[in-house]
Amino acid sequence: MALTPSTMLPLNTKAPHFHLLDTISGSPLTYKNIKGKKGTVVMFICNHCPYVIHVNEEIVRIANDYRILGFGFVAISSNNVVKYPQDSPDLMYKTAMENDYTFPYLYDESQEVAKAYDAACTPDFYLFDSEDLLVYRGQLDDSRPGNGIPLTGRSLREAMDAILGNKMVPTAQKPSMGCGIKWK
Repeated sequence: MALTPSTMLPLNTKAPHFHLLDTISGSPLTYKNIKGKKGTVVMFICNHCPYVIHVNEEIVRIANDYRILGFGFVAISSNNVVKYPQDSPDLMYKTAMENDYTFPYLYDESQEVAKAYDAACTPDFYLFDSEDLLVYRGQLDDSRPGNGIPLTGRSLREAMDAILGNKMVPTAQKPSMGCGIKWK
């Protein structure tokens, strides 16, 4: 597995639209369906990546903490399931149930959504403000599997806290690092 950094989509990019199957509910959802009043977090994850497995507990905690404050959350898996069947929609559902995901987990079969977001790795995080403009992209925090740094979600939490406090989100942002998206 090659460690891959985020490509860092330009700040102020308008949130790309999507219409994807939610593997939890079995219904299609759009960006508009999951959008939060204060902002929206779009996460590119998958089932098998050790970097995602490392942060699963914290992303659930963040979603639970901030959803009630007006943020929408969604996770998207764009991996090629022919080569990586462990990321199939059936197993996405199982992963969501095992990890108590409180947010939709969408399947991007065509990989067009990942391309529209310029997603490169799992996990990859994007925070859009109430106007659907990108204000944060990059890492959850400095913790990585095996580096001994506690998992806190600090980078993403600070960006959401800035929105809540009507402050500018700092533009100095660190890329996420993880497994590269498995392209077709």
